[in-house]
Amino acid sequence: MMSKPLLAGAFLAALLAAASGAAFGADGGQPPSGSPERGRDLYMKNQCYSCHGTAGQGGERGAGPRLAPNPFPYAAFEMQVRQPRGVMPRYPQQFVSAQDLADIYAYIAGIERGPAAKDIPLLNRF
Repeated sequence: MMSKPLLAGAFLAALLAAASGAAFGADGGQPPSGSPERGRDLYMKNQCYSCHGTAGQGGERGAGPRLAPNPFPYAAFEMQVRQPRGVMPRYPQQFVSAQDLADIYAYIAGIERGPAAKDIPLLNRF
């Protein structure tokens, strides 16, 4: 049986490898190609917006984490959708295909950061 420090170190190493994309194959965790337009439709159809907001900004009162801009790597996204942690519902391939998931990710990945409040003239009038 592994000691607690050794187990914690192994977990940390696996987490760092996953974050760097090294654990997700030779392609470095690159997402499959997807259609952002179709992904937006699927994001709405599957009610992702109800927890994550219509633009991936995150839900109110912590309902769902922010997904965009700059989503986490595709492999981690896929793992969370297929085998979620916490209270997120599971979306198996029979309901959300691999291509559907790639399209949803393409939509999320394409969402750009909005302007800073200081750059919005109406907010600076007062």
